[in-house]
Amino acid sequence: MDMSKHGDTGGTKVLVFGTEGAAGVMSALRLIRGQWTGDGFQFVEGVLRGSGAALATEFNSLLRQHRPDLLLLCLRGESPGETERMLQDILRQRLETTLILALENPGDHATAGWLDARVADFVVAPFRECDLLPRLRRLRRTDGNERAGETAARELKARLGLEQLIGESPELLAVIRQIPKFVGCDATVLLNGETGTGKEMFARAIHYLSSRAANPFIPVNCGAIPADLVENELFGHEPGAFTGAAAAASGLIAEAEGGTLFLDEIDTLPLVTQVKLLRFLQDHVYRPLGARKLCGANIRVVAASNAKLESAVRAGKFRADLFYRINVLSLSLPPLRERRQDIPLLARHFTSECAREMKLPAREISPAAMQKLMSYHWPGNVRELQNMVQRAVVLVDDNVIRPMDFDLPGEAAMLEAKSFKALKARVVEDFERSYLQQLLTAHDGNITQAARAADKNRRALWELLRKYQIQLPPPVASGRTPVDKLAQP
Repeated sequence: MDMSKHGDTGGTKVLVFGTEGAAGVMSALRLIRGQWTGDGFQFVEGVLRGSGAALATEFNSLLRQHRPDLLLLCLRGESPGETERMLQDILRQRLETTLILALENPGDHATAGWLDARVADFVVAPFRECDLLPRLRRLRRTDGNERAGETAARELKARLGLEQLIGESPELLAVIRQIPKFVGCDATVLLNGETGTGKEMFARAIHYLSSRAANPFIPVNCGAIPADLVENELFGHEPGAFTGAAAAASGLIAEAEGGTLFLDEIDTLPLVTQVKLLRFLQDHVYRPLGARKLCGANIRVVAASNAKLESAVRAGKFRADLFYRINVLSLSLPPLRERRQDIPLLARHFTSECAREMKLPAREISPAAMQKLMSYHWPGNVRELQNMVQRAVVLVDDNVIRPMDFDLPGEAAMLEAKSFKALKARVVEDFERSYLQQLLTAHDGNITQAARAADKNRRALWELLRKYQIQLPPPVASGRTPVDKLAQP
């Protein structure tokens, strides 16, 4: 391994390296670098002479010795041989530094494998200062900003013991920063978020960082329990409480004693069960089915919903008093489309996790395939991304996942409508339909109030409702008061 230094003695360190066959490329780059002055770059060179395991050792030694900020890999550009293919594998598995390619003879057959190895940019012969220098400057700025953000994110999650929460976006970190404020008390928590945003994972984080961590965490999907069995599941029963109840059975509240009960999809609970749950949250006592005596329980309740509970209250489907009782502390989890910078981290995590669990060879997502994931809107959020990646890992024919390996829903329909005008019209229609539905729900179907809030006249609002065939929501149930007229207890 030969190493030499050229250029400035300080600033951003660039490691220019390649195999022995790329010596001519390195010499050409050295000539144009000699003309640069005051650019804030320090260049070091390394020639990799090893093969097999020695190649990985040599490359890692270069990284440890120089700790470069950027990597500039020199290639002649012919079809890669055994050494080049091995270097590709090394870079895929262990590359945290931004990589640029310098190609003497560019060609699809020569560059495909390298572009799958997390290459940020490339330059081709003849090498010119006006091509290379701007790229280095841009990547220096980008890499520096990303590294600062990644370091801050890792430090925050490590300090809180939340390394299992994958992502470094500001939207996700803003939620993570709230968790320490929730673990020091026993107040009820309401997690809001679309399906697949990781509500149970955050509920577990709250539990395992609290003083209740040594006791059970009991998750319950309220929507998966038949309505006539919900009370029995939550509160348990005594012998003879109903036909077939030969013996007593404890409920999930009793099983969670000392710990946390996580009620997912709480908006699906029947109204009669909501009354009993409210009583339990207020007094910490409950009555099992068929029992004469009340039972006490020392648990914390974390609830979650993928629906807007305020709208459910207005529609008479969720009790306002229960809503106020569970909404003491709340977290709103961002959908994946609002934290797109986390998609590559999540996708690579799911790729390696799936390959490891299924005992498959390591897979890599190509840059083009990653861009396809980044451009999708992910209505199913992180869960949908995980399922999509798992399917690709299992079905891909080789170790590189390419765009065609991700069969995204609605992709064919989107391709049919290629024009900007057609796609824009579709987005506008989706927005108008969603906005009108939420507007009517917010104003209990009152057209006059809805038109005033939308700053439109009644006739124009009616025309839009007819256009999208939107029906007025049912009136609030008799005897119930809309949520905005109730005072919080």
